[in-house]
Amino acid sequence: MQRFGKMSAAAQRAAERRDRENRAPRLLDLVPDLVSLRLEIEERSDATSVNQPKYIRRIVVATAPALFLVPCADSKCADGGHDLTTPVMQALQGHRSEFAGEHACGGSLGAGTCSRVLHYEAFAEFKEA
Repeated sequence: MQRFGKMSAAAQRAAERRDRENRAPRLLDLVPDLVSLRLEIEERSDATSVNQPKYIRRIVVATAPALFLVPCADSKCADGGHDLTTPVMQALQGHRSEFAGEHACGGSLGAGTCSRVLHYEAFAEFKEA
């Protein structure tokens, strides 16, 4: 069923993210010896005592784009999210099998800024040389 009218903001962001993923180079083209990649992600906020539970994102290396975008978990956050592409790709191209980092959301909550920080740990496996 096709809906007419304006797309919701969330639907528009999802469509833009999919378009960006489709246009991105493929992960295997940039890191051809990568076998597997798993990201363990947890998002925290100073504004509340409630943190998002840790979740695991398993990357389908055979088809994945070389783009690592994680939306902000706060549904009220505007123009936020976490682009982990640069640090993840640097680590993968350096053949690091384990690495971690964090990224502060750059979005806004009304007149203030979003205080969420994403913490991630990555586990990669490479082909033997």
